[in-house]
Amino acid sequence: MGFWDIFLYFLMPFAAFMYASVGHGGASSYLMILALLGFAPEEIRPSALMLNMFVSMISFLNYRKSGVFPLKLLLSLIVFSIPSAYLGGTILLETGIYRQILGVLLIFPVLKFAGIFPVSESSKLEQKWWMTPILGIGIGLLSGMIGIGGGIILSPIILMLGWAGVKETAALSALFIFLNSVAGFLGASVFHIEFSQQLRILLPLTVAGGALGAYLGAQKFSPKVLKYLLAFVLAFAAVKLIIG
Repeated sequence: MGFWDIFLYFLMPFAAFMYASVGHGGASSYLMILALLGFAPEEIRPSALMLNMFVSMISFLNYRKSGVFPLKLLLSLIVFSIPSAYLGGTILLETGIYRQILGVLLIFPVLKFAGIFPVSESSKLEQKWWMTPILGIGIGLLSGMIGIGGGIILSPIILMLGWAGVKETAALSALFIFLNSVAGFLGASVFHIEFSQQLRILLPLTVAGGALGAYLGAQKFSPKVLKYLLAFVLAFAAVKLIIG
């Protein structure tokens, strides 16, 4: 086992821990790590989506009792995002384009973890009938194509608009991520997915890291310092992926 193998086996569970602690599945960080270490998109995307399913569901189970769950808002989003995520999963992007889109999407968690996105205590924009379909379709399609659950895009938008509180948004995002990840994975399965031995070992380690992070994030602490550190790492990775 080489240095990069050991590094990968440490980094992926740590990424899951960090993301789950704030109510996310962590697919964007899995994608970043695997892309920077040279894995191909056809391996990266289904691996991240599968990990996302486990970690986001664990996160949801920990956050669901933290407040009044915004079920109506979730349903208005997933009825459009799930079929869009499935459709996106059937689209396989060229490696260079894939890396650049991923780099742009990493800007969202950078801004979120850095605390740049504002959080509104009350609704700033009344929900119109056409808003959630647009959000659901756009986020779902990107989720399937890239291999994320969409929470990194959805949660800052909801918090800025004041449609739900912080804890409620964490629970909503976690379940939204899970459902979109399942749909995207099913769409990507048309490409006859095969996982390497290395990725098979990573799955339980990463899920364990996510389980611990979800528990501590929902019940014990909010790791602000570590979120700033993660924001810096993601920003560096975003630039590297965009410029090549």
